[in-house]
Formats: sequence, C-alpha cells, structure tokens
Amino acid sequence: MTESRAVPTAVDRTADHALLAACRAVLAPLARLAVARGLRYAQIDELLRAALVDAARDAHPDIAANRSTSRVSAATGLHRREVARFIQAPQNSNPPVRRSLATELFTRWLSDSKWHRKGKPTRALPRQGSGKSFETLAQSVTKDVHPRTLLEEMSRLGLARLDEESDTVHLLRESFVPVGDEQRMLAFVASNVGDHLSASVENLLGPQPRHLEQALFADELSSDSIGRLQPMVRERWQSLLRDLAPAMQALIDDDEAQQRCRDQRLRVGMYAFSAPMTMPIPKPQDEPPARPERRKP
Repeated sequence: MTESRAVPTAVDRTADHALLAACRAVLAPLARLAVARGLRYAQIDELLRAALVDAARDAHPDIAANRSTSRVSAATGLHRREVARFIQAPQNSNPPVRRSLATELFTRWLSDSKWHRKGKPTRALPRQGSGKSFETLAQSVTKDVHPRTLLEEMSRLGLARLDEESDTVHLLRESFVPVGDEQRMLAFVASNVGDHLSASVENLLGPQPRHLEQALFADELSSDSIGRLQPMVRERWQSLLRDLAPAMQALIDDDEAQQRCRDQRLRVGMYAFSAPMTMPIPKPQDEPPARPERRKP
C-alpha cells in the first residue's frame, strides 16, 4: 500500500505565513525588552516551552493522564521527555497583580466626581480636615493604612507631592505610569499587554468576537501633528476614566450587596503609539481609513 499525504495548498502556505508574521510582530518588542534587561535565550526558550505545554493541556482538558504526555507532544512538537518534565514540575502560576492602595486612591481622586471642581479633579487638597481633604479622601479608600503612609507612597511614585508651607497635597499626574518602579512597570506590561493580546487571540479563535479590540491608524503625519494629537488622546482617556471608574465601583458595590457570585474580572485599556514610517504597515480591509485615499491623476 502507498501512503498518502496531504499536500499544503497555496491558501495553507499563505495562512501559515500570516500566522508567523503575526507571531514575529508580537515577539519583536518582547525580544527588545529581553535584550535590554539581559535576559538570555535559554530563559526565554524555557518560558516558551512551558507556555506551549500549558496551552496544549488547556486545549485537551479531558485527556486521560496516561495519554497527556503523548497528546501534548504531538500538539507542540516537543519531545515526550521535555513534556513530561514540564507536566511533573510544580506549577508556578503567579496570582494576578492587585492594584495598590496608593494607586486606588489616585484613581478615586481622578474619577470620583466628589473630588472634582468644574468637571475636573481638584489639583490641591488640604492635607487634613473633616471636609474635602486628602485625609478624608484616603480614609474613603481604606482606614487600615494611615493617610500619611499613603501620601508618602504616592510621592514616591510621582503621583502627588506635599507642600509643607501650605500643608496641601498637590496632584501631579492624570495617569498612572509608575516611573522609577520597574517591578510595578513590568507587572503593568504583563497585565495590560497580556490581556490585550488575550482579547485579540480569543476573538480570532472564537466563533465570533467577544471582546472590544479596535484601533484607528493613520500615516504620513508630521512630528508636529503627532505632538498635537497626543494631548487629545490623553484627554479622551481621562474622559473615559471619569465616566467608567465610578460606574465600575457602583457595580462592584451592588454585586457585594446582592451577594452575587463575583468570579469575573474586566480590564479596559487604551493606548497610543507613534513611530517613524520605516516600512509600510498593512491595514485590515475592514478598517476605515483615517482620511480619504489620495488618487493619482
């Protein structure tokens, strides 16, 4: 008998090329981070192998234990001994990074209308007092940590500062980028980029998109135009934050009061990225152009 094999078609090869191109685009910034921080290939390789094993096991949750190694090996291309090593290793899954009390206080200051004036966050608050003061704001977040401790942490993160002469606390930022705290910045990369990529992948693999994942793209812009657009983007984020954060908190409080099963999480993000046009970037066919296409005469 002759053995028959499926011959890849042109459509198959095109799909494989697109998949590899997508993986390369995702891996490129991760490789840049790894090189910048001295992470070696062997460490990355170990992470990728472990991730492939985990994904293959998740894809076949009902497989019998005695067949798990073979099935994962077939799905990933890893040797059975490698698969067995990862399956037998203790799980080191990290719990989701919870927002610190200082950043929770910062978010409430930005989003809660009680701490706004003319629709915008009050930029300075008395440090103490029973009315609208930083002390009252801090105690609305937690009474387990002293307001002074929270102020010191916000100062360390560059979110607020204390004017000792007037004894007032000044808001320094309108978004939280933890400059100088690399561990927390890396946690943000893992959480934000991880969830964004998960949304894209689930939309791609599922029968229909479940998650909002859209972007507006424009090229042939000057550096001056980029500089004028960036404040507009940041203002849109602040507007979204002011509207959505109180609604989220109200729903959290209602779920707790109604004793509903609270086993879901939600992350809403927004990003803007600009760079020189080093090479053409293909746009999806269903993506509306940011401006009318120019036609040659």
